[in-house]
Amino acid sequence: MFSNKNNVNQLTSLLKLHDVEFAVVCPGSRNAPIVHNLNEAGIECFPVTDERSAGFYALGMSLKIGLKPVAVCVTSGTALLNLMPAVAEAYYQHVPLIIISADRPADKIDQLDGQTLHQPNALEPHVLKSVNIPEAYTLQQHIHNNRLINEAINATQKDDGGPVHINMPLTEPLYDFTEKELLEERLISVFREYNEYFFAEPIVNAFLQTYKKPLIILGQNNYSPNDLTELSKHCVIINESLSGVQVISNADEVIASSKDIEALRPDLVIYFGSTIVSKRIKEFLRNSYCENFVINASGALTDTFDKLTTVIQADPETMLYRMEETLRNMEESSEKTGFVKLWNDESDRCRKQTETYKPEYSQMAAVRDFEAKLGEARPDVTVFYANSSAVRLGNIYAPLYKRHVLCNRGVNGIEGSLSTAAGASVLLNDLTYCVIGDLSFFYDQNALWNQNLKGNLRILLMNNGGGGIFEKFEGLKGSPVRDNCVMASHNTTAEGICKQCNVKYLSAKDETEYRKALNELTEPKSDRPILLEVFTDSKKDMEAVNNYYKHLKENI
Repeated sequence: MFSNKNNVNQLTSLLKLHDVEFAVVCPGSRNAPIVHNLNEAGIECFPVTDERSAGFYALGMSLKIGLKPVAVCVTSGTALLNLMPAVAEAYYQHVPLIIISADRPADKIDQLDGQTLHQPNALEPHVLKSVNIPEAYTLQQHIHNNRLINEAINATQKDDGGPVHINMPLTEPLYDFTEKELLEERLISVFREYNEYFFAEPIVNAFLQTYKKPLIILGQNNYSPNDLTELSKHCVIINESLSGVQVISNADEVIASSKDIEALRPDLVIYFGSTIVSKRIKEFLRNSYCENFVINASGALTDTFDKLTTVIQADPETMLYRMEETLRNMEESSEKTGFVKLWNDESDRCRKQTETYKPEYSQMAAVRDFEAKLGEARPDVTVFYANSSAVRLGNIYAPLYKRHVLCNRGVNGIEGSLSTAAGASVLLNDLTYCVIGDLSFFYDQNALWNQNLKGNLRILLMNNGGGGIFEKFEGLKGSPVRDNCVMASHNTTAEGICKQCNVKYLSAKDETEYRKALNELTEPKSDRPILLEVFTDSKKDMEAVNNYYKHLKENI
């Protein structure tokens, strides 16, 4: 029988899945449920009373079993600190130890309770990873704990290897051993620094033979694989305009409007690159029964869809190339072909609806006309989109012209978007555009207050008097602070800023004015930056987007 503490059971299950065979255990009451579980699970336990000695016992054991991880389990309080000499030695010898410390709950720390001190991160900087695993009361907490424990155990093999620390706060009662079985946990495996030339083919064969509906996601990146034609025959490839590749670039629209959403669900997701903007895509995959592989250069466990099972540390561009080469001579299965065809057909349908939908004068209409204008002339341009509504509108229209756009999506903040575009423009001769909302612009207006700018910087400022994206949240509409405090409503314009900073100022308040001003904004020659401020109504901006998605559904 196992402990009734879900975090203890999670830890025990994952130690077993990661093939941890041995544990050095020290006496104590708070860690007794952990020690009990280790023994019940068949992990061989070696009792050592002195924690200082216990750490070195584990180090010696790991050295003699081929540098496989060995666990050390201690109770709460100063017991943990006594492991520091052994941990430091393991850190510099690159010996993989898993330090497991029982702890009091967070509400008991600094409250004159017994055997309490600040245990999380207490062994840093001499561990490769520190995680805190409280008891889980919701599914999301359980998923979070699973990832953290997987991360910690996998980190023992990171770089040249070393110790990690897993801290386990436990509430009383401690000694209820009532669970008949361990939890079935999700194992996340990490393959580090392998040779792509030899590993690519087995990976491709595995998902071709085992999975019937594979899907690849290309997140934000700064590389552009030359050709993914063969790969796109064998699996669905989706991307957004922040990706350097254009395959199925409107997955958000496909998912929002499909009549048969279940048929679109994959059984395997392979994720390349960084962030994706669409919340709809994330929710779709979180609610799909699938496995998730992540391929990145750092080997980081990025569990975006709560489905991560495998991390492959590799250069994404090289890996895509190798997968493409491997597939070149492989036959396509009928089931996979049908899955790919379904997605392609739905994407084509949505693309046609996007092309035919004509929004009323709004921010959406402004971005639509802006992208069309750049698409007509096809100049050599660089286009930055600011966060929030701007980049979401860009993701709708930029793919129509196969445009790779840039955006500060690392953290998704509204600050610095204009400065980033301005910084790029001073090193470029080509036109550099920044499409930006009002709050983001006024927050970053000092980007224009410098002597470096040239006439190649062009700014499309969409001003609807506040954070218009908050219009879509129904729950906010009844709040008295929504307009002033959340949406930050204002009556500010950029005209004075432009005059002060020697930027040519244009404005538009209707479609006719906008089209005329857009021609001036996109003129190839100017002796100073140009800004076009487009004034719209936030409610009409949201209506235009809502009507767009209704249009997609109604015209299937």
